Amino acid sequence: MTTTSAPAPATPSRPRRILGITVAIVAALVVAFFVFASLYADWLWYRQLEFEGVLLTQWVARIAMFAIGFLGMAVPVWLAIQLAYRLRPVYARLSSQLDRYQEVVEPLRRLAMWGIPVFFGFFAGFAASAQWQTTWLWFNGVPTGDVDPEFGLDTGFYLFALPFYGAVVGFVSAVLLICLLVTAVVSYLYGSVRVGQRELRISKAARIQLAILAGLYLAVQAVSLFLDRYRLLVEQGDRITGPGYTGVNAVIPGLTILSIVAALVAVLFFVTAVIGRWRYPLIATALLIVSSLVVGVGYPWVVNTFQVLPNQAAFERPFYERNLEMTKKAYGIDGLEKIEFTAETSAEEGQLRADAQTTTQIRIMDPAIIGPTVRQLEQYRAYYQFQEPLDVDRYEIDGEMQDTIVSVRELNVDQLGAGSSWVNETLVYTHGYGLVAAAGNERTSDGNPVFLERGIPAQGFLSDNPDFEPRVYFGEYSPTYSIVGAPEGATPIELDYPSGADGGAGPRVTFEGDGGPSVGNMFHRLIYALRFQSEQILFSEDVNEESQILYDRDPLTRVEKVAPYLELDSDPYPTVVDGRIVWVVDGYTLSSNYPYSTTVPLSQAIADSNNTQPRFALDDINYIRNSVKATVDAYDGSVTLYAWDPEDPLLQAWQNVYPTAVQPISEMSADLMSHVRYPTDLFKVQRAMLQIYHVDDAQSFYERDNAWATPEDPQNPNQLQPPYYLTMQMPGQEAPSFSMFTTFIPSSTGAASRNVLMGYLAVDSNAGQEAGVKGEDYGKLRLLEIAASTTVPGPGQVQNTFDSDTAVSSQINILQQGQSEVLNGNLLTLPVGGGLLYVQPVFVQASQGTQLPTLRKILVAFGDDIAFEDTLAEALDVLFGGDSGATAGDDEVVPVEPDATPTPEPTAPAEPGDEEPTPAPEAGSYEAALQDAREAMMAREEALRAGDLTAFAEADERLTAAVEQLLELSGD
Repeated sequence: MTTTSAPAPATPSRPRRILGITVAIVAALVVAFFVFASLYADWLWYRQLEFEGVLLTQWVARIAMFAIGFLGMAVPVWLAIQLAYRLRPVYARLSSQLDRYQEVVEPLRRLAMWGIPVFFGFFAGFAASAQWQTTWLWFNGVPTGDVDPEFGLDTGFYLFALPFYGAVVGFVSAVLLICLLVTAVVSYLYGSVRVGQRELRISKAARIQLAILAGLYLAVQAVSLFLDRYRLLVEQGDRITGPGYTGVNAVIPGLTILSIVAALVAVLFFVTAVIGRWRYPLIATALLIVSSLVVGVGYPWVVNTFQVLPNQAAFERPFYERNLEMTKKAYGIDGLEKIEFTAETSAEEGQLRADAQTTTQIRIMDPAIIGPTVRQLEQYRAYYQFQEPLDVDRYEIDGEMQDTIVSVRELNVDQLGAGSSWVNETLVYTHGYGLVAAAGNERTSDGNPVFLERGIPAQGFLSDNPDFEPRVYFGEYSPTYSIVGAPEGATPIELDYPSGADGGAGPRVTFEGDGGPSVGNMFHRLIYALRFQSEQILFSEDVNEESQILYDRDPLTRVEKVAPYLELDSDPYPTVVDGRIVWVVDGYTLSSNYPYSTTVPLSQAIADSNNTQPRFALDDINYIRNSVKATVDAYDGSVTLYAWDPEDPLLQAWQNVYPTAVQPISEMSADLMSHVRYPTDLFKVQRAMLQIYHVDDAQSFYERDNAWATPEDPQNPNQLQPPYYLTMQMPGQEAPSFSMFTTFIPSSTGAASRNVLMGYLAVDSNAGQEAGVKGEDYGKLRLLEIAASTTVPGPGQVQNTFDSDTAVSSQINILQQGQSEVLNGNLLTLPVGGGLLYVQPVFVQASQGTQLPTLRKILVAFGDDIAFEDTLAEALDVLFGGDSGATAGDDEVVPVEPDATPTPEPTAPAEPGDEEPTPAPEAGSYEAALQDAREAMMAREEALRAGDLTAFAEADERLTAAVEQLLELSGD
């Protein structure tokens, strides 16, 4: 009988193991190189902008916090497992169930003992890394000089320390809870804790370890309960943020008691670790739970139900006063100047004589409507575009400040069509060209804007400056990336601007600035070829030793990357400063931890018809400051940050974190200062708060008898009316100033709502023209509180009056004949003539095809009187008894410049049909005038579709004459 031995287990061959290891190493190296390429590209971008300190600070902070979080979790968990295992009973009698568990666990024990701490450590590390800003703010926090009204602590404690303490307590609680859990599991698996026959047995070593961990956990909870007393000051209650009578007199004392009880229970657990008696800490824990229900829930409910609610106004008054004071301070509305305003509602001759400077600057060109007109007249090529809506700025022209509508002519490579290629999109079409500026208060005879700066090449008051740089490499619509630059003497390949007919070659140019990281060597080209997934960067012969790559070109993106601690305004705007086109971006420091300040959803506060769906990382806020003004050069992309509010404690703390990132306001030039304006989003947040917080006494605040609301935009139902920039003079001002305004109506819903004016808020947006010195009145909030004895129509009511007036509607119907549609412009409100004047421009455009909105009429209203004329000057005179006493910007309509724009070929006339002609109506009759109006309308539509401005103007004059004749015949 022969036997054979069992075959030896198969083992992988040596070459196969080597191959597997090699593949794993190569894969790891590839992944590592991709990660390195991304990080190195970021480093090059920040270094080129000279903000590498920002990136290094973030890297160091994140790595340090990851290490702290990893070690802070992994080490205690590892110790808990090791102690529980090493102190296990050697000769413990285990059940068959535990025997089976150990058979499964034992082969993986070493791996688990190290793997479990590492697993939890990674999670904790990433969580801690996300908290680096909280930690660095705590470490660099500064005192504010203000104290909270309850504990008398500096508000800096709530802004900087409390969030950090809360994060630390939460982290330590998680570590102790996991340690407690793994200790219990290991002790059970290895017999230190035995359950059976209605008996729980715990070894001495396990008892000590579990009791100490439980005691530490309860001690941390005691600290957490103590901190909850301070958190109450930043938590939203029923009516206010912060504790009221119940919170101060019941909840805060209750939390103090519970904190002490939790600390005592923790001590009892430590005692148990020594004496081995579990009864006392367990009974104390049960008492803690009962106490939390009685002291933390029951007693506050009794106080609130039987003491506060029946006498709420009296009991809550001092706490409402706290909320009023702290909220106004947190939102910067504590310096509001309120003016009782008894508005005039009757229009009389000469009533506007004292307001001539204001009426001269009334803007009749709506930046949200004339975008298509500017595009048709100034775009020149399909690969250019303008942002919409257009922006509002002001310039000094011939010694006087002029409100303007501005927009940058940016590049749009998506419209290259058949010319689209990597070379064209990356190397040839690299930049936009010029800035278009139009007078806000003037119009041409054909209803178009009066351009002050326009054209290619640039022509106007800005380009007259020999240092003017019209090229726009960095803008809101710039291409993803462009490669620019060449050695001196090389043939330029970048298209500067088009010239001649479509398809004609224009002049070429080479970028001469320092706008992006160098791709002049093969390694950098490889880095960016990987980043943008484009092999052309690596192999193109047009990329040379002087080449730079421009990317992240949106002004908001650039500022956000170099100042990650700022929330940015949603409306960056272009302007020309010292001959350079720059983007001005407003930056905010935000917090949700200001004591007794009411919280507002930021996205909801700034949403209106111009910005319908804003999104923010920190949405619910109760503190905001416009702490930084940033500029982005449109030519080289350089970013400059200025400390606009150096007293802001959050900005001071962040300057400690990033010491060289922000320049003082003294570095701002006079030209830049003249173009700085009050930011839109901040004003919207302030108006949202002033709907309730315009009152000064707690009684009115409690009763809400004078609550306001922002009116809806008359042209966009269900969207709030946006604030508007205007040069105007408020009561109390010595002269008109560039300002922003909004209106308020009563807060109500449904059919009971009233659209009458209750308040008119304006903020001085003129920062002055002195280098490094902020204007004395800049940011001054002035509120006109309309006297209850005077009824002033609100925007919705005025719009309804315009739409329902028979004389106005008949003229609108004539303007809408043919294929035209009427567009109502922004409804502006101005405090002039002792009352409030409404002004609304009316535009007409084709309903199909090429759309070219042109200004045709002006609607004005004062009290219950309205007027509807061709110009603002005429409308004001009609409204105020034949002579308003003031002048308007369109007193003299500017004639059309025949050579202002290229004239397209006229559209060929249609061929006559065979049908029998319709007999012409009798000359001078109503029917003849109506037919003339129709023919003029059709001729105007044909000219509009063809883009023939001359023919359009002629047809428009015929239409105007026909309309006047129709009105005369209607009167007869």
